[in-house]
Amino acid sequence: MAAKQSAGVLLFRRTGGPGGGGLEVLLVHPGGPFWARKDDGAWSIPKGEYGAPGELDGEEALEAAVREFEEETGHPVPAGDRLELGTLKQPGGKVVAAWAVEGSIDADAITSNTFELEWPPRSGKRASFPEVDRAGWFGLPEARTKILKGQAEFLDRLTALLG
Repeated sequence: MAAKQSAGVLLFRRTGGPGGGGLEVLLVHPGGPFWARKDDGAWSIPKGEYGAPGELDGEEALEAAVREFEEETGHPVPAGDRLELGTLKQPGGKVVAAWAVEGSIDADAITSNTFELEWPPRSGKRASFPEVDRAGWFGLPEARTKILKGQAEFLDRLTALLG
């Protein structure tokens, strides 16, 4: 069986006054009861699965990344170059492809699609939760603390691409 595939966009913006300076990246926090009390090591780039049998057949990774960004944030990906960051194999076996795009959105104004889950467990009741419950802009040092361990390499690749 082939590994599951996800694709996402790492949105970044340049910060600092004259002379340039740092970068900030947009990360999202997963919604739902399993992630509610997790913070460090729980955030992600906006991403999602594609190419599952019978679902989104033929969708290209970049196309999926753009779609997932909009589904999870409620904002289109800003216009601009899509800088390929390659793929990373996550600890659970999923392969994630990512692109970096320079731009900015209001992290406090995101709206995410939802999913349903039996909650509480074995209750027979269904509850709806947002896929993403919040987003935030983080400088690279803090982003390294917040992001899932399996995605941290994307931050290094972004830094290398931007010099």
